[in-house]
Amino acid sequence: MLHLRLITPPDRTDDVVRLIGNTVGTTHLVVLPGAARNPAGDVVMCDVAREAGDGLLSALQELGLDSNGSIAVENIDLSLSRRADKAEAEAPGEGADAVLWEHLTDATHEESTLSVTYLAFITLATMIAACGVVLDNAVLIVGAMAVGPEFGPLAGISTSIVQRAPRLALRSLIALLVGFAVAMAATVGFSLFMDAIDLFSKAQLEADRPQTAFVYAPDWFSFIVAVLAGAAGTLSLTSAKSGALVGVAISVTTVPAAANAAVALSYGDMNQTWGSTTQLLLNLLGIILAGTLTLLAQKYFWTRGRRTRQPA
Repeated sequence: MLHLRLITPPDRTDDVVRLIGNTVGTTHLVVLPGAARNPAGDVVMCDVAREAGDGLLSALQELGLDSNGSIAVENIDLSLSRRADKAEAEAPGEGADAVLWEHLTDATHEESTLSVTYLAFITLATMIAACGVVLDNAVLIVGAMAVGPEFGPLAGISTSIVQRAPRLALRSLIALLVGFAVAMAATVGFSLFMDAIDLFSKAQLEADRPQTAFVYAPDWFSFIVAVLAGAAGTLSLTSAKSGALVGVAISVTTVPAAANAAVALSYGDMNQTWGSTTQLLLNLLGIILAGTLTLLAQKYFWTRGRRTRQPA
């Protein structure tokens, strides 16, 4: 269930209440006339089944509530109410399959913003991965994968394609490109520093590395795993199962490939630099492709399912 808290202009309150009452899957309607102060207006609250949430939010926006009032949405972790159970049963579809497009767009917008924190995470992850590839340490590679924040911009690009949101696409692309550029440049400097204090060496980089050689040896499996991980990551975002994102993060080799490319570049090993860069690009392409197709499929099947379940 979702909890909606609305601030409505007094002349729109009746329309909002009527809309909520006519929406299948809503309950616990509360109206507080004149309770809002900034902006001034009435406060309307209700609970709605997740599967009915996107339609209700779209209708509220059509009433101009997002510009003349306020729409706040919260997830309800626990609701002990027979009315809530009835509302969920009446709403068409399953809550786990529903996509809140406005929530997805807002979440990916936040995660794909180029910020100091984002740059710090992706740079630190790349440096950790650099230690992993030089030492041939799979544990460090997995740790770097989990720290890397690059799935946010990738999801933002997929969402922008499906939602036709060019500003989100531009923001996500800038975060992705600038983020990796800064991280790789910093890692080149980090590698040179580690070499200067005899903790990194070219011999280590070019030695047999059974645990980490895959990061500069792209193949079809790299692309296939990226596609599968991209689909799983997108599903975890749309279904609010964020725990699956950890598994997605440690399934793809974006950050380790960037790290290996940076270390190899610092030593002038262009074969590994090119191989790692190709691995990076394959992973990015696979995730974006899978994310876009997953969102398109969810949109199609959800819309088709709702039409099928509507009474004639």
